[in-house]
Amino acid sequence: MNRYKEAEKINEIIDSSNKIAIIQADNPDADSLGSALALEQIIGDLGKEPILYCSVDMPTYLHYLSGWDRVTNDIPNDIDCSIIVDTSSESLLESMTRNGKRSIISSKPLIVLDHHITAANIEGAEVIVNEKVVSTGELIYELSQMLGWDLNIDAKNMITASIMSDSLGLTSEATTSRSIAIVSELVEGGVIMADLENKRRELMKKSQRILDYKGSLIKRIEYFNSGKIAIIVIPWDEIEKYSHEYNPSMLVIDEMRQVEDVEIAIALKTYKNGRITGKIRCNYGHAIADKVAESFGGGGHKFASGFKIEKSKDITEFKNELVKQTANLLERNN
Repeated sequence: MNRYKEAEKINEIIDSSNKIAIIQADNPDADSLGSALALEQIIGDLGKEPILYCSVDMPTYLHYLSGWDRVTNDIPNDIDCSIIVDTSSESLLESMTRNGKRSIISSKPLIVLDHHITAANIEGAEVIVNEKVVSTGELIYELSQMLGWDLNIDAKNMITASIMSDSLGLTSEATTSRSIAIVSELVEGGVIMADLENKRRELMKKSQRILDYKGSLIKRIEYFNSGKIAIIVIPWDEIEKYSHEYNPSMLVIDEMRQVEDVEIAIALKTYKNGRITGKIRCNYGHAIADKVAESFGGGGHKFASGFKIEKSKDITEFKNELVKQTANLLERNN
């Protein structure tokens, strides 16, 4: 990016605003929430009024990030500007259109901060920063250095959590020496990584009921293309029954990737209104998650991506289409 030009524009918008909405996509994760919470601290310390927004409730597994409960499902009409974090895809903000909130942010200055190097299609954005960094939290840290934003300890903790999450503990292909250096700087600045990790692990604990459910999901995993593609389908009745305790997709998708010969794992959720969502995870050497997601209107990283289809076909028909497209992409990648 043209760092100084974009940074100056961001600074100009924030400086001339008072009430600022910080918006996450319909599929919040530790990077989006950590980035939003870090910006909340930065903007608050600048004397502004930050408002945290997401159209869906924060998943339980993210509750280790202090401040998750300040995220609301409402945006006041009198905001001065908005900042969208961790997505530059309009399709991941569809709930805002349905609930009438999209028009509020369309009429005011809009900044997009994202690290997914995909085609940006956020309508009305004045500044879009798509930087090739491991997480949006890393991007916010770099902006803070350029713009002289002070980072209090809460902001530092949230940026650290963001980087550690999307870098898979500084082990992903997208992790750079700069990513590692930033975490080192944050630790020198007072972050205690053991505290963050202990809080995360405490929230990862499961009830016996959830563990039993996980066992039933594992038995339903299907394998395709000589075992290279693993798929689990999670119907609405199970989403409704278990999601308040634990995201069903996250119960098994990492285990699916650990199965011998599996190159890509996909968790599909089906909803009452015909919607299908997909969560995609790839193993090292088979980084096509973003390409699979883009084939169905989504996006994300090479190793972790997602998509959402509002009016779907029959799930069996769609699954067959998904397997065919994924197998073709794997063959091209190999």
